[in-house]
Order: sequence, then structure tokens, then C-alpha cells
Amino acid sequence: MNEILSFWAQWLRPSAGLPTVQWSLLLAVAAITGYLFQRHIGLPKVVGYSLVGTVAGLAGFSGVVWPLQGIGLFLLELGIAIVLFECGGRIPLRWFRHNPMVLVQSIAESALTYFAVFWVLLWLDVPERAAGPLALVALAASPAVLTRVVADTRAAGPVTERAIVLATLSTLYALTLGSARAELINRSTITFMDTVYPVMVVLGVSIIVAAVLALVLRMALRVMSPTSENTSMLLLALVAAATAVAAHMGGSAPLAALLAGMLLKQLNPRPWAWPRQLGNASSMLTMLMFVLVSTVAAQADWSGPVAGVVLALIAVRLVAKALGVALGNVGSGTSWQQALWVGCAMTPMSSIALLIASQFVLASPSTGHLIARVALPAILLMEVLGAVIATIAIYRAGESSKPWAPLARGNNGDSRES
Repeated sequence: MNEILSFWAQWLRPSAGLPTVQWSLLLAVAAITGYLFQRHIGLPKVVGYSLVGTVAGLAGFSGVVWPLQGIGLFLLELGIAIVLFECGGRIPLRWFRHNPMVLVQSIAESALTYFAVFWVLLWLDVPERAAGPLALVALAASPAVLTRVVADTRAAGPVTERAIVLATLSTLYALTLGSARAELINRSTITFMDTVYPVMVVLGVSIIVAAVLALVLRMALRVMSPTSENTSMLLLALVAAATAVAAHMGGSAPLAALLAGMLLKQLNPRPWAWPRQLGNASSMLTMLMFVLVSTVAAQADWSGPVAGVVLALIAVRLVAKALGVALGNVGSGTSWQQALWVGCAMTPMSSIALLIASQFVLASPSTGHLIARVALPAILLMEVLGAVIATIAIYRAGESSKPWAPLARGNNGDSRES
């Protein structure tokens, strides 16, 4: 790959730079592949996006650096922020007042996932300074993957909504604790106040940015129509500005966007038309996000000894998510079978986990190397495998209004033969 790019650079001098051409072509291939995967195999487009990024990463594509920084980091945070803003807008806080077991279910699955992964990694002789951050990486589900699966399968129902809410809440915990833990990773002795202070800073700054963003959007809604494309462009521009400001001030840009969405939902409880109006701009950002994640993750140092740790982390995480959802299912309003499908739908890992891992690597390169060599392969596998598991869970729960492509073609073939 590097030799091909060097050959191009000798005669191709585009005005925007060679990396722009490389990324444009890569995204074009990803768009075609995602379409073909959904049309002919019935899998969500994100699987095709991830596989294209994986091939590019394994081939040595050098369009992004690790750990993430600069424009690559900003684009990833912006894509995450847009998704989390929309997810936050799907969580009315009064729901927890009427059904508090949902919050208990969220805390149970997140706590069980963290401690199960942490203890198993220690048992596998992973140093404690790396086991804790890896457990935080494993804690984060992927609302981005899940919402794309839901959109591609046209799913709606209690399993779909519960999975999105629980995945969003786990992201909230992971972003808060991960950003704070990155500040402490180089300290040898940590007191209780040392632990609490960075958590409060991350939360405090993120809440302030979220409040400003939500209030500005609320004022805009007084003079602009929610269905106007100009309102959507205003939303995108303000989220981009908040993304740049929150991280610079010591907060978390995705966390601020998530909290802004939740706050705006309380101020403006009517159904939002923005997700439809954002349209192609949001789709392009999310596709770029998935390709970027898989490209970076595929460039990890793949080795035999690490493979066992990666597979153990994935297996324990799968079981812990399912058991955690089941433990908190009593009185939550869903059946045990629905709880199983919710746990399966929460298995994807993607951009949030990569962002948290990147923070640890930037904070401590020595410990970050131990974290990255396990986290990156796990993220890559669970971006693809998790999307497939979530798709199967939604179809098994009977909440997709779109028949699965292979089954639909098989049924059409049988009807034609008869």
C-alpha cells in the first residue's frame, strides 16, 4: 500500500492533497460494499463499511495515525457526538421515574461487565494498570452500530428501544469514567479524592457545554421550524462547535452531546424531525466513523499470545452483558426472552471504545501499548460480529418490519417453483 501511494504522489498532485483522494476513494468503495451487503446478504451496511476499513488497514493504509489526534480525532468525535445527541433525545428522564428498574438494569449490566472483564484479565496475568482501562473499554456498548442496525432493519419495539437506552447509558458511564481514568493513569498512588476530582471535572465541563448547546437550540426552535433543513444545519454546526470546545476545556465532547440531547428532550418533549432532516450529512459522517475505526483497529499488532486474551475479553463481555440485563429484568416491563435479545443487541463495540482506548494511549504510551494491543483487535471483531449479533437479535425478537433478504429471496423462489 505504501509503495502504491508513493507512486501516486510522484504524478498526482490534487489541490486538496493526496490523503483527500485516498479517503474519498475508500469511502466510495465502502458505500458500494455496504449497499451490496445489505441488498444481497441482508446484513447491515456497517458490516460492509467495517470490512472495507479492515482490508485497508491490513494493507497498510496510512491515512490516519494512532493514537488518534488532529482532524482524525475531531471527525471521530463529531460523528459520535451526532449519534449520541440523537440517542440522548430518545431518553425522556421521566421514563426512569415511572420505571426505575430500567436504570437499575443499566447499572447492573455495566457494573457486571466491568468487574467480570477486570477479574478475568487479572486471572490471565494482564497487569492491573492495563486491566482496569481495558474493562472500561469493554464497558462501552455502541449506540452508533445499534442505531445503524435499527435503521437498516427498520426495527421498532420494546427490545429495540430498551437496547438503545441501555447502550446509551453504558456509553455515558464509560465516557465519564474513561476520561477521568486517563488523567490518573500515570499516578502510582491514588486517593479517593484523586479519583473523584477528575470525574467531577469531566462531568462538570460536559454538563456546562451541554446546557449551553441545549439552551441555544431551544431558543432557535422558537423562531425556526423543526422540519426545516436550516434547523438541521444549525444543529450540525453547533454540535461541531461544542465538540471542539468541550474537549479543549477538559470535558468529553461525545458526553456533552449526549447530555445536551437528554436536556433538550426535557425542554422540547415533542417528537424530533431532525434525524430525518440531517439525512446524507449524518450518514456520511457515520460511514466515515466506521471506516476510520476499522482502519485504525486493523493496524494493531496481531499476535498469537494476545489472541487468547482478546477472545476471553469478548466472551466474558458477551456473557456479562446478557447476565446483567437479566439480573435487572425483574419488574422492568420486559419478558425474559426479550431481556436475552436486549443483551445480545448491546454487544457491538466501535467508536466509543476506540476513543477511550486512544485517550489512554495518549496519556501513557507505555501502559497504552498494553491496552491497545488487546483493545484494538477486540473492537474490530466486535464492530463486525456485534452488528451481526444485534441484527439476529432484532429479527428473533420480531421487531423488524423488513424481511431478511436471504429468507425473502428463498420464500420468493419457493413460491415461483410452486
